Amino acid sequence: MSPTPAKPGGTRIPSRRAVLRGAFTAAVVTGTAGALLPLLDRDPAAADRPAPAPGPGSGSGSRATTEEFAEMYRGREIRGTGTVVVPAGAPADDRVAVAAEPVTEIRIDGRPLHVMRRADGTYLSDVRHYESYPTLLETARAAVDELGTARLAPPAAHHM
Repeated sequence: MSPTPAKPGGTRIPSRRAVLRGAFTAAVVTGTAGALLPLLDRDPAAADRPAPAPGPGSGSGSRATTEEFAEMYRGREIRGTGTVVVPAGAPADDRVAVAAEPVTEIRIDGRPLHVMRRADGTYLSDVRHYESYPTLLETARAAVDELGTARLAPPAAHHM
């Protein structure tokens, strides 16, 4: 008894298992392509935003966008800077600016607040790590709101 019967011309009919395996593979490839398509699509609102202004790093061919602030907020002194440097030769595209590693520093009453940049360009801090904010200033203000009268802990010493 043959697992795959032969047709009259001598060719074999594919087994049920081979047909199902091919259909499953096609479904997985199609599903993966459908899931990744939104990541490759450009944000329509990005076309309305102005291109990043050249900053201090523009002399070497790179572009930089900078955010700086210093203010008293609810009796606390908050200061911060954030610079995103886009490599020279990179297209003027928002996706490149979001992917570039930012250099950020926020201090509340002189103590550093650890801030991370998310893939979508927003920021979150160690103090408010369940919510993200569009700017560093809003991130710092939210941290002050959460801290209340408490102070940030001093930075931990790095062990090597």
